[in-house]
Amino acid sequence: MIFDVLLPLILFLITLVTLFLYFRYEKRIGSVFKEVKFRYYHAILLVVATGIVVSVLMVIPGETIRNLYLGVYFLGFFLFTYLIVSKWYLAVLPPALFIALYFSSYWNLFTFNLFAILFAIFVSVYLGSLFTWKTTAAFVVLITVMDIVQVFITRYMVEASEKLVELGLPVMLIIPTFPTEGSVIGLGLGDVFLAGLLGIQTAKKHGKKFALASITAIAAGFLILQTVLLNYYPQAFPATVLVISGWLISLATRYIYKSSLLRHG
Repeated sequence: MIFDVLLPLILFLITLVTLFLYFRYEKRIGSVFKEVKFRYYHAILLVVATGIVVSVLMVIPGETIRNLYLGVYFLGFFLFTYLIVSKWYLAVLPPALFIALYFSSYWNLFTFNLFAILFAIFVSVYLGSLFTWKTTAAFVVLITVMDIVQVFITRYMVEASEKLVELGLPVMLIIPTFPTEGSVIGLGLGDVFLAGLLGIQTAKKHGKKFALASITAIAAGFLILQTVLLNYYPQAFPATVLVISGWLISLATRYIYKSSLLRHG
């Protein structure tokens, strides 16, 4: 039996760090976006754009993809660092280090995963502030449907991920299974971002304590479903389903508990 606790644990820790950084720098983020919030059509456009990008990646030459992604990553790491240090000459160091390592012999699985984690946290912290509870709900439904279609029907999500990983671009986490050894499992950064978004919005809606319980449920649900898939369906599967399952269970549990309190006075 294949059993892995490492990826769910890493997902939990990334989401926990995302929550901490978001609330640590919430005011600075608010000053950047000046209370701008996504509306429903923004969530729809974001999902449509994601689907289009995944499809277009299938026909774009590898070198063009590499240059585009490196530019996006450079800008992303710069903005994230600047949010923390507020000095441009210091903020330029992490993206410069990323580019230098990418083109060096030190670019390996460790540095690949490290920068994938950092970028996922950056995206979650920045974009998480643009969503509301309602637009998050719409986004979750739409992105899950898109993920299912792109994984099971078109297969573009799987093929695009493989293409990007072959280029050495940190677009997903690639983690060896533990305690079972000999297998490797991957998780796209979009799924990591989704977990961070759900954690942030849950904290804003229901408080930080329940958000902690919620991200714990996400990790636990991920662990259970991943174990089933590793042993009975060892193929590509839309990880958005794994991420939202635990979150929905936590919300349902909270609703039942609150309803019980009301019934009993």
